[in-house]
Amino acid sequence: MDLIAVGDVMVDVHVRAPALKRGGDVHGRVRLQPAGTSANAAVWAAWDGADVRVHGAVGDDLVGRLLRDALAERGVDPALTIEAGAPSGTMLVVVEAGERSMVADRGANALFAPDDLPASLDAGAVLVSGYLLLQESTTPAGLAAIDRASATFVGVEASSWPLVDTFGAGRFLSETTGAGATVLLANEREAEILVGLSGTDAARALGERYRVACVKLGEKGAAMSFDGSLVEVAAEPIVEVDATGAGDAFDGVLLAALARAMEPEAALRRACQAGSLVASSADTWPEVLV
Repeated sequence: MDLIAVGDVMVDVHVRAPALKRGGDVHGRVRLQPAGTSANAAVWAAWDGADVRVHGAVGDDLVGRLLRDALAERGVDPALTIEAGAPSGTMLVVVEAGERSMVADRGANALFAPDDLPASLDAGAVLVSGYLLLQESTTPAGLAAIDRASATFVGVEASSWPLVDTFGAGRFLSETTGAGATVLLANEREAEILVGLSGTDAARALGERYRVACVKLGEKGAAMSFDGSLVEVAAEPIVEVDATGAGDAFDGVLLAALARAMEPEAALRRACQAGSLVASSADTWPEVLV
């Protein structure tokens, strides 16, 4: 097994409109897509040829069954707990005037517990979603996933700067490293919340705590501290359509590539390519290969 991803599995409701009218109606586009940070990372790692499993929770409902089938269709082993009586998770993503806002109903994901995980997570790399770690009901499951990881690379994703800020930067850093995390993945805003720095400075500072620390810089590419050495990769120029899920794709491809012994710079470049493919498309997941 190259990669095991642990965390949220959801359906995204994408809403795109030029501008919303508070209390009124506008025309726009609404799409449903399978998603969730861990599911997104898993399917893109599988797209890149990795052997992947995802652990998460869904409801005993139509959405849960669709999510399980969609993961399997893309070559991911869906090790999903069914939470009877709870709905599958849903994320509302609203894009207007170039800004993206999200509202999450974690549903069954919020019930994910240490008992839903095997005693050992054996893989080249393990990725634990920040959404699992940063909300109190599932923090024990997130820390258990890190602790039970038997992997060369044990990664955590910061996921959300407001949640990191509420949870506490110091607490996040100490609890993840204390549990055994060796890789930290964050975008620039999340990194600023964690260490008060941005760009390469943030990657270096986080690299003092984690073996691998990667700061995703959007259209500027990414900076990664790997065993104390800084690696930088520029992003390919694209026309951005919707960046939702781009960071997750980056995470999955990067960790799976490192697990398969790809050189750090090549792995980082491949991860940036995956993120660009998502950001330049209206689809969060890759097409099904026939």
